[in-house]
Amino acid sequence: MKWFYCILPFIFFCSASLAQTYSLDHYIELAQKNSPLLKDLKNQISSARIDSMRLRAGLRPQVTGTGAGAFAPVINGYGYAGAVTNIQTLSALVGVNQQVIGRNYRNSQLAAIALQQDSLVNASQLSVQDLKKAVIGQYITAYGDQQQVKFNEEIIDLLNQEEKALKKLTQNNVYRQSDYLAFLVTLKQQQIQLMQARIQYKTDFATLNYLSGIADTSMVELTEPKIDIAVLPDVSNSIFFRKFKLDSLRLANSNSLIDYSYKPKGNIFADGGYNTDFVQPAKNFGTSFGFNVTVPLYDGGQRKMQHKKIQLQEETRQYYKFFYTAQYQQQIAQLKQQINETDKLFEQINEQVKFDETLIKVDTQLLQTGDLKIADLILAINNYLAVRNLKTQTIINKLQLINQLNYWNR
Repeated sequence: MKWFYCILPFIFFCSASLAQTYSLDHYIELAQKNSPLLKDLKNQISSARIDSMRLRAGLRPQVTGTGAGAFAPVINGYGYAGAVTNIQTLSALVGVNQQVIGRNYRNSQLAAIALQQDSLVNASQLSVQDLKKAVIGQYITAYGDQQQVKFNEEIIDLLNQEEKALKKLTQNNVYRQSDYLAFLVTLKQQQIQLMQARIQYKTDFATLNYLSGIADTSMVELTEPKIDIAVLPDVSNSIFFRKFKLDSLRLANSNSLIDYSYKPKGNIFADGGYNTDFVQPAKNFGTSFGFNVTVPLYDGGQRKMQHKKIQLQEETRQYYKFFYTAQYQQQIAQLKQQINETDKLFEQINEQVKFDETLIKVDTQLLQTGDLKIADLILAINNYLAVRNLKTQTIINKLQLINQLNYWNR
């Protein structure tokens, strides 16, 4: 049974090395490609473009064709009054209607759709940032699990070598049987930790596939994520603050539309064609034209009420912008501070790793001569395990912090 545990890490390592290798960019690309939210926003942006074209088309002359015919017979003096129905009529007309509005009013209507489109573009960019942050964070977690599995395999290889040497020394009565059993307990515990690490890796890797929209359960080798600290843009140019700019423009445009809605409106129309009651059917080709004007006179003060509502929305926008700015600056400063502190911690951990590795090498040499207490060897191994685990966790924590900081890089 012992040989099985010895070759198990080797089998896993070989299978992993033969597996396909994927990078972080691969998962980011697939996540964006498979995201239904991004596809939805893309279609909404296209729909807004169509709305703009429809509005422009609606401001052009509208041409319609109409046709109608009626016959109201009078039989033996019974029937509708001929003076009302003309007894029989036939019409076939082509009409033209043109809405007359000012250029500024038209531009404000087009601006409203353009602002809606810009808001959708900004929402799409924010969604991309959210998706990238989630995928990168999960990739880092899965990569950390993978590194933990590899480290546990290395430790088991080391323990297996020590176990063989200790077994011979125990058979030669250099060490007691109890020392050998105590060492075996440590080996078995490490084998259990390896199994737990593999389970955790498979779980987090499956979550990575889920976030990326990948329906595949096969395991692959994850390459080291290359994540550098990005240069953050000026706050005023960030997509996270563009929403407040767009909201300000939208509210100002809404005020303009309210004012324009209270200005006189007019339409001009014309038609031409054939309209007859069959009295002189050959002479009933003709045309007509006209206009109408609508002038708002009194609305009970609704105009002021609408402007007041928009003023309240503007005040709310300013409150949110002020609060969001303070939060943004605090979060950026906190993330940078945590990254600097992690770098300092990492230096100390590296020094401790060197000490523990040196100690294990010395203990291994002393083991060959029987001058080492097994309890000291087990303690040195446990300390080495702890500091190596801390090193891996520190690397992963730093990558996660950089990922959170880079989230604000657009």
